[in-house]
Amino acid sequence: MHPVVHSAPALDTVLTPALTPAPLPDAPMCRELAELVSARMTQEGVYETDIPGLDLFRVDAPTSCMSTVYEPSLCVIAQGRKVVQLGDREIVYGALSYMVSSVDLPVNGRVVDASPENPFLAVKINIDPAEVAELVLQLGDAAAYRGAVDCPYSACGLCVAQVDLGILNAMTRLVGLLDSPTDARVLAPLIQREIIYRALVGEMGSRMREFVSADSQSNRISRVISVLKDRFAEPLRVRELAEDVNMSESTLYHSFKQVTRMSPLQFQKKLRLHEARRLMLSEGLEAATASYRVGYESPSHFSREYSRMFGAPPRADVVKLRGETRMSVPA
Repeated sequence: MHPVVHSAPALDTVLTPALTPAPLPDAPMCRELAELVSARMTQEGVYETDIPGLDLFRVDAPTSCMSTVYEPSLCVIAQGRKVVQLGDREIVYGALSYMVSSVDLPVNGRVVDASPENPFLAVKINIDPAEVAELVLQLGDAAAYRGAVDCPYSACGLCVAQVDLGILNAMTRLVGLLDSPTDARVLAPLIQREIIYRALVGEMGSRMREFVSADSQSNRISRVISVLKDRFAEPLRVRELAEDVNMSESTLYHSFKQVTRMSPLQFQKKLRLHEARRLMLSEGLEAATASYRVGYESPSHFSREYSRMFGAPPRADVVKLRGETRMSVPA
């Protein structure tokens, strides 16, 4: 993703929670994961591996604030530290922590601890909500979920916890499979499923289950987010969205803000601006054409909101991004 200048709203800052001593990862295993990632990434950037749904990240210096859209995923930081801002919530987390995004979420973020000698290193796997739902059915009894994250935002779609030995071990084995393509074709999907399982029976369990339980408010908001993602260029009709998920407009608004830390309108705007930026960068569209494509009726209105979000007018921003030699890394 790419640098963006933001105003400084009042933020609630959430630090990675301090956990009980057991079972914490040991230093050798932590170093092993960092070394595996570092060995495959001699330069900073994003490495989309040959294992579907597995990405590696390296950053050699602190970054400015960047903007991106998280898809459902689980990310383990092997080394370094970063800050992620979701609406009015700011999350600080670092080495030996993992983050789960249960739904699509527009976020801002920056790496705050990285150097060429000790780069920021992270591993991410995509999460298929259907697979989460299948595992939830297999687990059955709610007693299988050992605990919930002690977090003031119990319904938020983005959460962080300290990684445990099970997840760290599985993630290390998954990255290690990059050396064995034949083994990876068979074992990688199994290990990815194991990682999701271990997250489900760990501290994130009740949170993740909430987003795939058909009768839960979080699941209803997840369905609303899917509609907004697919139809972001259309006018926002909150009443229709509320009716589709059998909620009142006020309940939808309140629950949506709990999950995303922003209103449906703010969420739609961020999706539109991200897509417009992609269209200008990847397909060479002019700003006005991109603005109409994503649902804006006024190019000048689009330009104002684009500048507010990305820190520069569309044309200047795209020229700058195309001229950058350093590969940007998603927030």
